[in-house]
Amino acid sequence: MVNYRGGCHCGQVVFEVSAPDHLTVYDCNCSICRLTGFLHLIVDSKNFKLLRGAKALTSYEFNTGTATHQFCARCGIKSFYIPRSHPEDFSVNARCLDMVDLQKLKIKSFDGANWESSITGLRQEK
Repeated sequence: MVNYRGGCHCGQVVFEVSAPDHLTVYDCNCSICRLTGFLHLIVDSKNFKLLRGAKALTSYEFNTGTATHQFCARCGIKSFYIPRSHPEDFSVNARCLDMVDLQKLKIKSFDGANWESSITGLRQEK
């Protein structure tokens, strides 16, 4: 496991995650992920640590209200959130991790536009 640091654009929100050296992320085509370009790195909650910025976060919920989308209130970047697929864990945007070469990521597609029929396979991969 490797420790990665990441955060928002303005630097108010900073976090650390422990994850494998070679990262596998998910590119989701649901309405919000498609618009924001979020690349999901699913992280156990015990491997996520918010270092700074809890008070800078604002949240947004839609559809079932299960996912809690958290954004920096200053710059608007969603660097992590609590996903509907894994409500006890975190989904970190790999694009918000420092020193990660996006070309070296293993990217898998996830059909979030058809979430109900696609979720079983994702949960089994974790």
